[in-house]
Amino acid sequence: MRKRAANVLKVTMAIVMVALGITALRIYTYGSSSSDVNVDAAVVLGAAVWSNQVSPVFRERINHALDLYRRGKVRKIIFTGGQGNRNELTESAAARDYAIHNGIPASDILIEQISHTTYENVVYAKQVADRYGLKRVVIVSDPMHMKRAVTMAHDIGLDAYPSPTPTTRYTGWRSQLAELSRETFYYLGYCISDLLGQPMR
Repeated sequence: MRKRAANVLKVTMAIVMVALGITALRIYTYGSSSSDVNVDAAVVLGAAVWSNQVSPVFRERINHALDLYRRGKVRKIIFTGGQGNRNELTESAAARDYAIHNGIPASDILIEQISHTTYENVVYAKQVADRYGLKRVVIVSDPMHMKRAVTMAHDIGLDAYPSPTPTTRYTGWRSQLAELSRETFYYLGYCISDLLGQPMR
């Protein structure tokens, strides 16, 4: 009986490990794909703000959106992200200031200032897009983040395409492995909770 239970446990663990490996591989490969399409807007997912200045990771996301705008790939930029720390700008407000300082017209910048998670980023970005009649968007974030973010966007009915940052602060293999492990955990958690009818936010 014990031997049979041990065998069942081994098989179960093997299945789990294979599932984790396949999921991690899908996340990693998806992060290297970028849609070269002309869309209505770039949705930039929020990241940390340090003393009212965008963090290095956030700056890379913003710079990529600015490049898409300058090349005529997007007409508008939607910055997302609420306030992380008291007495600091919201993530989206800091991003807007950075973009304006770098020559982007304020009239082509839209923001939402209440989201705190990836799921909320895309939900409130969709509300902004709907309000201004923006139908097709690209999601701008780090490569490892792309699979989960675009999946969430599709699940809420947003016509979204991936546009990962071509540069990333997670350049070392240790950092990439840590970020891949984190995203695998959150992506699987989202998929499982979605199947149960309670999307993880």
